Amino acid sequence: MYEHIGRSRGTDYFHIGDQLTSDERDIWNRTRHFVDDEVLPVINEHWESAEFPRTLARRLGELGLVGDGIQGYGCPPMSPIATGLVHMEVNRGDGSLGTFLGVQAGLAMQSIAILGSAEQKERWLPAMARVEAVGAFALTEPTHGSDSVALETTARRDGDTWVLNGTKKWIGNGTIADVVVVWARSTEDGKVKGFLVPRGTPGYDARRIDGKVSLRAVWQAEITLTDVRVPESDRLPGAESFKDTARVLAGTRNAVAWGALGHATAAYDIAVGYCTERTQFGKPLVSFQIVQDKLVKMLAEVCSMQLYCLRLGRLIEEGRLTDTIAALAKMNNTRKARQVVAEARDLLGGNGILLEFHVMRHMADMEALHTYEGTETIQTLIVGRDITGVGAFA
Repeated sequence: MYEHIGRSRGTDYFHIGDQLTSDERDIWNRTRHFVDDEVLPVINEHWESAEFPRTLARRLGELGLVGDGIQGYGCPPMSPIATGLVHMEVNRGDGSLGTFLGVQAGLAMQSIAILGSAEQKERWLPAMARVEAVGAFALTEPTHGSDSVALETTARRDGDTWVLNGTKKWIGNGTIADVVVVWARSTEDGKVKGFLVPRGTPGYDARRIDGKVSLRAVWQAEITLTDVRVPESDRLPGAESFKDTARVLAGTRNAVAWGALGHATAAYDIAVGYCTERTQFGKPLVSFQIVQDKLVKMLAEVCSMQLYCLRLGRLIEEGRLTDTIAALAKMNNTRKARQVVAEARDLLGGNGILLEFHVMRHMADMEALHTYEGTETIQTLIVGRDITGVGAFA
């Protein structure tokens, strides 16, 4: 009983699949089978023990799922919608693995692809696409979360090198990365610049953040940079201001919107499967009106999130995605996903808090997605400023 809980039921009520190319369907199927066959059977153990699933991370590279549409440099060809489908399916399996993918491909690799030199791209992107090298993205600081533009980490020019000093917090992969994209403010002109800090660089100290109740199977770090010397050749030449950093962040909000859809899809699938098999008062739960009402409203939210994501992909293809549209999608989908997951947990009753039913893991992990890459409040104010012309925050 309940042996199929968590596995994909093919939720596509609005026939979104009809809008996909054969290549996109192939990537979707490949990722879905990976999640069902390899992720779901083992991920609860990793989550409970706060153990990073290194084998699963490497499998992402082996299956050609890492690259977020970067062209060339060993990255698998992938349309914007195919990229989103990968993030959706991986998060349907687990938010920790989805967060690893978001950091690896969406933040670290995209920083290098968008802002790096040809030599930097050749050095890092092929190995990162295969997950033979792991990347991290060090922007957030202990006292600067939502106001990341106010970062205090400094970069001082000293001949042909830069000297970095400061602290970073909540840096995914920060303790295991082979290369870390560090963002710091130049003491010369006050502008934010990006630097590549390879593993083993003197003065780089990363400590794993323990005690998390969300995304337990991926590791975040608090990083101290003490006179870290970086050669000019490891500075990202395309990163000259925070606007360049924001170009990378806009793309990741798109990925988070897809990832939130993955969590909501998982929760809906779990609820339908459980309520179909679970018998109370002499009949299946799905035969009760209030249960059907909840399931239909959950499906409506999942479908609306799917349509948001499909439109995001099309706008990227057309070169028309703006940071405000990405912000609205991120805000909408993370908020809706929290509601869907909460309803699923309620429908499962006491069993809903057990890891074997997966939904409580998704519920805890959604709290992190709701916060990172810009909280709902910040995304709302970004869009509010756009539609009113009035900024409600500094």
